[in-house]
Formats: sequence, C-alpha cells, structure tokens
Amino acid sequence: MNTIPTEPKRDAQVAHLPYPPPSREVHAKPGALLPPAPRSLEETGLTQAFVAGLVLKSTLVLGRPSYGVLIERHCLPLAVLDDVFAFLVREHLVELTHRGKTDLDVTFRLTDAGRVLALEERARSSYSGPAPVTLDAYLDCVSDHSVRKLRVSQNDVWAVFEGVVMDTAVLDSAAAALNAGRPLLIHGPAGSGKTFLAERLGALMGGHVPVPHAIYAAGEVIQIYDPIVHVDAASQADGQSADRRWRLCERPVVMSGGELTLDELDLRRDEGAGFYQAPPHMKANMGMYIVDDLGRQRVEPRDLLNRWLRPLDRGVDFLTLESGNRLVLPFDVWPVFSSNLAPEQFADDAFLRRLGSKLHVGAMSIDHYRAVFDAACVSLGLVPAQDAFDYLLHRLHLPSGKAYLACFPMDLLRLVAAGARYRGDPPEVTHDALYDAWASYFGSAPARDGGHPPPVDHGGRTYITG
Repeated sequence: MNTIPTEPKRDAQVAHLPYPPPSREVHAKPGALLPPAPRSLEETGLTQAFVAGLVLKSTLVLGRPSYGVLIERHCLPLAVLDDVFAFLVREHLVELTHRGKTDLDVTFRLTDAGRVLALEERARSSYSGPAPVTLDAYLDCVSDHSVRKLRVSQNDVWAVFEGVVMDTAVLDSAAAALNAGRPLLIHGPAGSGKTFLAERLGALMGGHVPVPHAIYAAGEVIQIYDPIVHVDAASQADGQSADRRWRLCERPVVMSGGELTLDELDLRRDEGAGFYQAPPHMKANMGMYIVDDLGRQRVEPRDLLNRWLRPLDRGVDFLTLESGNRLVLPFDVWPVFSSNLAPEQFADDAFLRRLGSKLHVGAMSIDHYRAVFDAACVSLGLVPAQDAFDYLLHRLHLPSGKAYLACFPMDLLRLVAAGARYRGDPPEVTHDALYDAWASYFGSAPARDGGHPPPVDHGGRTYITG
C-alpha cells in the first residue's frame, strides 16, 4: 500500500448551523486571507496535462467557450489559461474560432483529435469544475488557520448566549474546553438542550478561513467546498489579486447525526462524477464538528468510538483512495459529542480519556424553567393566565413525575398556540389549554382534580466532570 507522506495534520447528512460570529471578529480584507493569484501554470502546483484535461472536458461540454467563461469555470487567471491553450493549439487539440477586441473575447473549439482526448479524459473523471489546489497548499492553509489557535473569552461566550437561560458554569466549562483544544462530551436526558448547546457553541467559531473548492492528491480530485456546509464571507477578494480556487468562508460548523456510518467517515468516490467527496469531519477542518446523538448511529458505539481514537489523539486522520494510496490529513476540528448516554455506558476508557470535558445537562431549576416558559410565551405571542405556570408545575409536572426539561415549555406552548388558532380563541395560556397540550404531547395527563403539592426542584444543577 502506498502512502502519501505529509506532516500531521455517500457522507452523513451535514448541516451548517447559521449562528452569527461573536462581536470580537476582526474584519480583515478578503485578499489578506486568501493566497495570491497564480501568475503561471507552475505557481498553481498542477501539471500541464491535468489543467489541459480540465479545459478539454469543459470545451467538450460547452462547445465554443471563451476565455472569460473558462476563467470563471476553472477559477484560473488568464495568464495560466493562455499557457495551456498555447500548448493545446500546438498539439492540434483545439483551434481558434473567434478573436475579439479584448483578450477575454477569444473562443475555441475542439479538433477531432481534441474531441477523442476529451472523451478519454471524461471517461477517467468527469470533473471539470474549479481547478483544485495541491495537497501541500491545503495542509499549509489548515496549519495557518488552525482552530487550535482560536481563543475565546468569557465576554465572547456571554455575547453568544445572550438571552439564553442556561447555567453559566456549563458555558464556562465548554469554553474552557475550546481554549484547551480538547474535545467535549455533552450528555444528559433527551430534551435537556444538549443539541441546542452544541449548535450555539458553533457561534464561537469566529473569523474567516480559506476553503478550497477541491484538492489534488495522488492523481485524484477531492472536493472540499460544500455550499450546504460552508458559508461564504460577505465579500470575496477580486479575481485579479487572490487565488479564486479558494473561497473565503466563515469557520465551518458541521453536524452529523444518528444516520452516521463508518463508511461516511472515509473518502468516497462518486463513480458517476469520477472524483471524491471529503467526509464531514474533513469539511469541518478549521472549525467545529458535532456528532449528535452519539450511541444512536447505525453502527455499534464501540466501533464508532474506535474510529476516533487516532484523530483525537494525534490530530491527524488516515484516509485511503481506491487506488490504495493513503493520505495523512489534518483532523483540525473542535469535536463536540452529544449523547443521551452517560459516559460510563460507552464502556470505552480509551475514548473517554481523550475527551477533555464531560458536561452533564439535566433538568432545570424552577426559576430557570419559569424563565424559559415566559420567554416562550413572548416568542409565540401568547398571554399566560396569572397562575398558568403554577398550574403547569402543580397539576401536570408533579403528578406525572416529569422533569423540568428545557424543551417542554416551547413544545407545549406551540400546541397551545395551534389550538387557539384552530378554534379562533384568544391567544391565551389557560389551564384547559395547557392540560390539552400536555395530553396531546405525552399521550396522557394527570387527573384534572389533582391536588396542589408544593413545588419541588427536580435537580436544577448541572454537573461538570472531566
């Protein structure tokens, strides 16, 4: 098996989590973060044969493309394409069909020999998009913009979580894990707010990073940039000053859920397109990678955890191409795992040792639960009866033994609001409305004539270990 030596450093459903970056972000000029535009074919790091193949495949598809069209399609400057077309003309693979008044107003078409070669190139790989960057260039970029260089302050955290009801000790411990460059496990019962917390932490991924459309390694194209995951910066550098094979993006935040499998963590070749898609954690490089519902994937938890041991320990991942070439790639993410299982249920001490922090997010205190209830009423435009919250505690929660979980107020009040709209009633939170919402949500409800036991705080403390 061949190995491509480097320095350390179909995918699961992934979603970008669109929270605004913290206010501390420095707004640098886009051109200052992107590499400079290559002035020659040599500066692209790509071979003449590879770029010529891209151009031939595009010309096959487009018919008679102009320089301007190909510049946009392949994100290469005129100087680079001019060298390539001079070679193709000399080899009688393309011919000039039009020359206008500007350098960009030049069109070409394939010769018979060029068409044959273009079809052969397309049979090997149909990729004809933006020219990739080299593996070395990608490794240098990840090193320069590593998430491990990111630091957050308590003010940053408070700004991101402004208006969110949550134990400040949890937030402080989560931010400390980020500053230490250590993974984070958030565990607790379903509905306690673990996924919300993980998503919101993504807003701490401030700043912009360059993300390549694709990389070229061991003769293969691996697509990195994904518009579903990567969010472009508000402005990109103009094509004359910066290398447009890169996109300036917000630091990525990628989530994989219960659908994650081991195969989706490796490079996978799209046979129809003839190139590879990067796995989700590779798309998350220089940012955050969230594994939600850990333990509920379609693979044994132990197998999934074993897959993470080397990346968590060494900060690199080994990915293999179908050719057998093995790539050593950076695992430059802040990993955040969310699970309904307690740490001891994973029964994998080697994995747990590599987790820097384990945060338990459980039931809320009564005061916090009331604050969430009141905020949900305001959000939904509902007017609660004076004793609506007491009714929820005394007549519904306590008789049923349900803990005060963060998801319940909004879920119940959405049903209240929906029922009021359906009946044409005023948007009020009454006893009957809460009772009906509870019965609908949980499938049953306590008897309506229950007593009024005193409120009990269902463990409103959040335990922190690690």
